[in-house]
Amino acid sequence: MRIDSIEVYGYDLSYRHGAYVMSGGRSSEKQSSTVVRLVTDEGIEGWGECAPLAGSYLPSHTEGIRASLSCLAPLLVGLDPRNTGLVNLVMNRHLRGQYGAKSAIDIACWDVLGRSSGLPVTDLLGGRVAEDFPLYVAVPLGSDQDMVAFVKERMLEGTGTFQLKVGNQPHDDIRRIQAVLSAVGEEGTVIADANGGWDVLDARTVIAAVQSSDVIIEQPCVETRSCALVQQGSRRPLVLDESIVTVGDVAEGHLTAGAHAVNIKLGRVGGLTAARIMRDTAIGLGMKVTLEDTWGGDLTSAAVSHLAAGTNPASLLSASFFNDWTNEHIADYEPRSRNGRGSAPTAPGLGIQVDPGTLGAPLFVVRNNQP
Repeated sequence: MRIDSIEVYGYDLSYRHGAYVMSGGRSSEKQSSTVVRLVTDEGIEGWGECAPLAGSYLPSHTEGIRASLSCLAPLLVGLDPRNTGLVNLVMNRHLRGQYGAKSAIDIACWDVLGRSSGLPVTDLLGGRVAEDFPLYVAVPLGSDQDMVAFVKERMLEGTGTFQLKVGNQPHDDIRRIQAVLSAVGEEGTVIADANGGWDVLDARTVIAAVQSSDVIIEQPCVETRSCALVQQGSRRPLVLDESIVTVGDVAEGHLTAGAHAVNIKLGRVGGLTAARIMRDTAIGLGMKVTLEDTWGGDLTSAAVSHLAAGTNPASLLSASFFNDWTNEHIADYEPRSRNGRGSAPTAPGLGIQVDPGTLGAPLFVVRNNQP
């Protein structure tokens, strides 16, 4: 089997709740997603997706992903997509970084492998160990009253894990955290995520005020070394997110910052192949993991679901289904969450069926011209 053509599509994903607001004035109402369709010479196709959260979240943006795909695609046609190791070797040999583009390709290759073997991706990644798993919902940064109202609405939908956006003025953030903790009660989980928005002093100010509260702190500062300074003397668990890009970053976060968990985003690390290695490394070091992506729709949610379903429940902090957060759907809103929990499809490959009609004409197509 070989890749006969690679088609690249684009579509917009709007946020279900209006404006998605993070620290530092970062706000977005929609994001552009890039979708890859691999078609093989045997007629089997595979789909992948990557949607960066604009250019202010990570050093990745839509135009860069699509330009990278135009560079990578000619090198990949003619390869066997089932050989994910070789596909990743070729991509990494010819283009450094650019993990978003590589993630879309990698996910599509796993989809082909599953469809061709008749197995869901979960089985190919090591096997299903959980029929379902907890999903978190991000709470956009706003007034403490608005954030509490948002949390109460999501609790009625069955959600029990909340990633609370903070990272601005410390005393305002303290009020936000305390108000949401009170609303959630003892049964829920609250993660205060600064998205790197605090400096060391502000982070320590907040953490000192919530030391006795049942809250988890996520990515207080931009760099792991600054998070390590913040963690000194803290009694609150620490999650690292944006500064975790490679396996080496996982080890550094554990050894130097004392991180209790890492957030692994497919589009930030290069897809399912890299994410599985990073997940297993983190768990081997005694950490928990959150599994998700930077943004996305049905395809992203499906890819995340297969990795999450194969993760030891005791080591999985949470996952996310971005198709619950966004309005547009290209695979009939599948996979679909139930009462705040997700599960992985059982059909071959990613287990969902993309409707090409929802995507329109491809942005570009690269074909294999070899006989």
